[in-house]
Amino acid sequence: MVIAPHIAGKQIKSFKNLEEASSSILKLMAQYIGMNTLFIARNDTFTNEILKSINKEEVLITEGDTLPFEETFCKLSVENGNDTLIISDITKNDRTKDLDVTSKLGGGSFIGIPIYYDNLEVYGTICGLDPLPLQFSEEDIEMFETMASLLSYVIELESAHNQINKLSAPFVPLTSGAAILPIIGDVSEDRVDVIIQLTLSKCQELDLDYLVIDLSGILHINAEVSRNLLKIVNILQLIGVTPLLIGIRPDLAMKAAEIKAELREVIFKPNLESALKEIGLSINTI
Repeated sequence: MVIAPHIAGKQIKSFKNLEEASSSILKLMAQYIGMNTLFIARNDTFTNEILKSINKEEVLITEGDTLPFEETFCKLSVENGNDTLIISDITKNDRTKDLDVTSKLGGGSFIGIPIYYDNLEVYGTICGLDPLPLQFSEEDIEMFETMASLLSYVIELESAHNQINKLSAPFVPLTSGAAILPIIGDVSEDRVDVIIQLTLSKCQELDLDYLVIDLSGILHINAEVSRNLLKIVNILQLIGVTPLLIGIRPDLAMKAAEIKAELREVIFKPNLESALKEIGLSINTI
């Protein structure tokens, strides 16, 4: 997933996921908005977690920080709906003047707008914070609204991308203790992480002893793909699941030979029938 939109005549550096998009967006906003701190938070109505932040001078927000949602300015932003919440002086506004966070900051200004999933459920907020009272221009407000919409789009795109990855690595139980994982398409660094998460979850759920990995659907074979396949194999071995690799094409076999020392304990079989025989199972045809 690579996105590179144009804003104000400039192109944002291409990014592959929400984390990269968030960093690029905050860096761009910091060039145009004269605020000390810009941040993106995720909230679930209970906890507010800071995903990404930029502090120009004074550190007001730190990545990874969490607070009860009820005690944050982000809650007020969510309650404000689609309209950007603008508070020029947090010590004088009725909604913020009595909050603990206002007392800790000692004063300043806040601007924020929610980020939504496609179903209009709130994902989080994109906000700005400054230790001084500020007035916000129409351009500032438009920038926040544009970036909130862009982040909403990226979140949905990433979700769809992950779903496609999972569908192109369908996990099929064969019998008690054994399953097959056909891997279809490219095996990029990002995608292998999705496959590993799926594999760990399903191996635990199904209490597997053996996992047959069918490689016949892989489109391209190179050194990166070989390393990523080795990563999957190593994870399986670490959790006590025996991997059996089938569907090895000649080009894949040549790459596998380059790392044969690391793959010496991996079981390779020409097809599913021989893999099942290896673990004491057979295919019955009627």
